[in-house]
Amino acid sequence: MSIDARLAELGIDLPEPAKAVANYVPWVKTGNLVHVSGQLSNDASGGLKGTVGDDVDLETAKGGARMCGVNLLAQIKAACDGDLERVVRVVKLGGFVQAAGDFTDIPLVINGCSDLMVEVFGDKGRHARSAVGVYRLPLGFAVEVDAVVEVR
Repeated sequence: MSIDARLAELGIDLPEPAKAVANYVPWVKTGNLVHVSGQLSNDASGGLKGTVGDDVDLETAKGGARMCGVNLLAQIKAACDGDLERVVRVVKLGGFVQAAGDFTDIPLVINGCSDLMVEVFGDKGRHARSAVGVYRLPLGFAVEVDAVVEVR
């Protein structure tokens, strides 16, 4: 099954890739690797903002990480000239959660993005990962995830 068919089966319509909000670019391709800048838990409805463990619960935060994954896919597609079939492997994700001081389920939050990569790419979506709790994320969003992806 093609990647586009998998996305359709999952009910995912990729958004326009987000523009940079500061002095950086959304992605950089070097050799056969694409480094995608952090994508926030943002969507057309305004996304997910707040502090996980205070005003955002675990399941909602996992959905926010999935939003990050959808935004990563949009950037990866742009980096691949519109062809996600060029993805060889999702190499690594870096996940950041705006977390309350006593919230420790950070890896479970980032699973929302990791699970999406495997749903979309199958074994090519299995990756190394970091999952870190932070005091604040840009613009008050609850989750941010960046990626390194091998492409052909």
